[in-house]
Amino acid sequence: MACIDKQGEPPVDLRIHARPKQSDWLWYGLFGIALVLFYEWVIDNPRWQWDVVAHYFFNRRVLAGLANTLILTALASVLGLALGVVVAACRMADNPVLRGAAYVYIWIIRATPALAMLLFLFFLSALIPRLYLPLPFLHANLFDIDTNHLISRFSAATLGLALYLGGHSAEIFRGGLGAVDKGQREACKAMGMSDLRMMWHVVMPQAVRVIIPPLANELITMFKNTSLASVIGYVELLTTVQLIYSSNFETIPLLTVACLWYLFLTSLAMCGQSLLERRFGKGV
Repeated sequence: MACIDKQGEPPVDLRIHARPKQSDWLWYGLFGIALVLFYEWVIDNPRWQWDVVAHYFFNRRVLAGLANTLILTALASVLGLALGVVVAACRMADNPVLRGAAYVYIWIIRATPALAMLLFLFFLSALIPRLYLPLPFLHANLFDIDTNHLISRFSAATLGLALYLGGHSAEIFRGGLGAVDKGQREACKAMGMSDLRMMWHVVMPQAVRVIIPPLANELITMFKNTSLASVIGYVELLTTVQLIYSSNFETIPLLTVACLWYLFLTSLAMCGQSLLERRFGKGV
């Protein structure tokens, strides 16, 4: 707000301007030092070999490994989310057997590292040489398959990551649905609404606001966890750069290429997450 002088003098600004705190100047200084160090250690450091990074960033082999990473992420995410929905429904069911089975599954998944899960699945044939399903009262099997023929590097990575995501997303779905007041469900039933209509029009629009932030974080983590498949030899992005630098010994530049691709795609996913949160935060 400005005060206009009657004698035609320039208006006086009467607004209150907050002065920077002394601690703010300290943080500004530390931030400036961090920028200088970043330039010295990263941008202006010839050991990073940025020309080599630029040369391999769009390399055909690197892009093929990136495509494998995206395929693995997409397939494992779809399977994991579908499994998470089923497990969450079992977790909230009235049947104690379903609730108990879902609880045990979630407990095992949350207590087991994703890398250990991938390794167990990849070496599953050491425990179960053949996968079969016997028919009761008949001396025959519905199917009988050699485990080594079924479990490949890709299938082990996909199944392991899907199981890992299923256990974590199940709790996210359960928490989101549980956040909706039970009184609203009772009111819907009193009005004669079907369970499907109640879920679609009343429960989900409110639950999705709670579900999106943690679920998006899990999907971003899923994308980064695909690098664990390099341990079992699946040729995704990280495995590809490892194969390249094992022959030309350009270790740091090629690891930088992989990290920059992860950073770029993760940033895009975070932007999508932010847009979804704004969209559903306003109501469905």
